Amino acid sequence: MTKILVTGASGFIGKHLILKLCNSNSNIIESTRSDGDIAEKSTWSSFERADVVIHLAGSTFVPDSWNNPDAFMRTNFHGTVCALEYCRQHGAKLVFLSSYLYGNPNTLPTPESAVLIANNPYGLSKKLAEEVCKFYADYYGLKITILRPFNVYGPGQPAQFLIPSIINQVRLGGIISIKQLEPKRDYIFVEDLVDAIIKASAAQLDFNVFNIGTGVNHSVGDLIDMIQNIMGTNLPVMATGETRVEEIMETQAEITRAYSVLGWVPRYSLFAGLQKLVS
Repeated sequence: MTKILVTGASGFIGKHLILKLCNSNSNIIESTRSDGDIAEKSTWSSFERADVVIHLAGSTFVPDSWNNPDAFMRTNFHGTVCALEYCRQHGAKLVFLSSYLYGNPNTLPTPESAVLIANNPYGLSKKLAEEVCKFYADYYGLKITILRPFNVYGPGQPAQFLIPSIINQVRLGGIISIKQLEPKRDYIFVEDLVDAIIKASAAQLDFNVFNIGTGVNHSVGDLIDMIQNIMGTNLPVMATGETRVEEIMETQAEITRAYSVLGWVPRYSLFAGLQKLVS
């Protein structure tokens, strides 16, 4: 029976993953904040040996990274180094959850081979974590799969993220206030991401990187229209025009590698995922 260590098991994505893994034949070791600092080697030494590490633990809210870059670097980069050292010690395979790292891309949809651009401290911490993963794969022979999810959403996502914030505003009534209507994103439902993580953890691969998105993008305006359609409202929308630091205007994932190598395809369109989320 495969023994899988999941870091960040109590987080937004982790909770969905654990629920799915519990229905499999795997032996699950759950790591949460209560187990200690993921960036401390002593925390990892307390874990029993696993065959696979699914490393989800990390700091994720981009705006916060501008105020606390050192904390993001410590958790996301050094925490990943600790995960790699654990894998090296135990001969475990690593599935690392990275992020969108293409900045304002020259090509849409954007393939995994595109130039990586870290245009915020969060992105920098993930980019450096990917680089150290590649080093451990090349020089220590570790089997590592990196997943780059685009904009993840779903039940249980913290309220400060875009989709839950819009849904909460619709439920309250009144004016829906957002910064900009124009930015377009490739939104991936959390259950689809979990399926990709599970396929990656089961695959017999050396070093691989996969985009995880739908291959379709939607503007913030489209997103609000869908949510209001599903919730049966027609509230006024106010865009403040405020631009986030280093705003990315459009993302769209090229996902053919995930299909051809992992046999993974997303099951949820944005509208279908929002329907399930709202219900």
